[in-house]
Amino acid sequence: METPCSKWDIREKVWEHLEASGLAEFPRPVRGRIPNFKGAPRAAARLLALPEFQAARRVKINPDAPQRNARFLTLEARKTLLVPTPRLRTGLFNRIVPPPGATKEILRRCATSQGVRDYSVPVGLEGKAQVDLVVVGSVAVSEKGWRIGKGEGYADMEYAMMVSMGAVQEDTPVVTIVHDCQVLDIGEELVDDHDLSVDYILTPTRTIQTNCKRPKPRGIMWHKVSSEMLGKIPILKTLRCRERQAGKDVTLRDEHPALAKANRAAISNKVMTANTHPRPAPGSAPVGQPHVENDPANPKLGGSDTVTTVCVGNLPGRLRVSELKGALRELQVIPVGLSWQGAQHRAFLHYRDQGTAHRAVASLQGLSLGGSALRAELAQSQGSKGPGESDGHK
Repeated sequence: METPCSKWDIREKVWEHLEASGLAEFPRPVRGRIPNFKGAPRAAARLLALPEFQAARRVKINPDAPQRNARFLTLEARKTLLVPTPRLRTGLFNRIVPPPGATKEILRRCATSQGVRDYSVPVGLEGKAQVDLVVVGSVAVSEKGWRIGKGEGYADMEYAMMVSMGAVQEDTPVVTIVHDCQVLDIGEELVDDHDLSVDYILTPTRTIQTNCKRPKPRGIMWHKVSSEMLGKIPILKTLRCRERQAGKDVTLRDEHPALAKANRAAISNKVMTANTHPRPAPGSAPVGQPHVENDPANPKLGGSDTVTTVCVGNLPGRLRVSELKGALRELQVIPVGLSWQGAQHRAFLHYRDQGTAHRAVASLQGLSLGGSALRAELAQSQGSKGPGESDGHK
């Protein structure tokens, strides 16, 4: 079976390419970030030609470095600039309020991360903020509008919260600003229902209208929110209370019986991994040793092209195959095959049934195992071009 390509593979390719090609800009390294790049101000300047930007009165723009010029241009156009609070710790938005008679130089300062802190006023839930245009950062994006962020889910959550607040509508346009090399082919099978798609892609050389028909998130998907995330984002608690009072199902991911059981198993696994020299278990392999097997209770993978693969990442250093298999049994998402790549801190789970694969992603994403929060997503089985390859978007 060909090694699948996951969202994390794509992120790593983009980050590596930006650094290796000399395109990366401060802050460095770009790995783990919404990457800043040479030509970002030129890409952002393409906002000015968008009719949607010209008509917008209130623009929400993320606080990352590549969008700094977009924030400045919004202020210079005398529009209301809304910036999400870092990691949503103290609310959802800050409104940037330049001092009276602000010069261009002061507006540029207001557009920096320090300026966002110095010249901002919090916008509470009672403020009933309306947003006419959304600008987000991306690590990678496709011409079809599929977007990949840095992997923490904050842009997706911000949008879902705006929907919940009534701040955005179905037709509110979403724009992303990236380098040309970040525009890649992304398989739709990697796109989840909570992922935010984009309507426009701005690069230093092109304005791409995606005409994306995929629906954007229609609100907060509480079954994908963990208690840990709820604790980290106070505004989520308020929104959850509102939606519960409105009669909506606000059951959290780890409040579902099957997942609660899995978390108990994860605690047990933490104890197992605390031993610095655990004895090898049958069918287990330490990190660094490849391990590929089929489940004996299921048909072998053979050459079937109907297998759905799940990529599980962020596996802790001393985790063994047997411990992961134990968690999969507890979750009742046993794969027909498992490909272990310990040196890369990941494993690929192969499923005959697509529904089980989707349940595996929902169950494993964010699950604490051996002291690490796992990352899980559907893998792309076909090859994917990396940044700088012959795809017409160098």
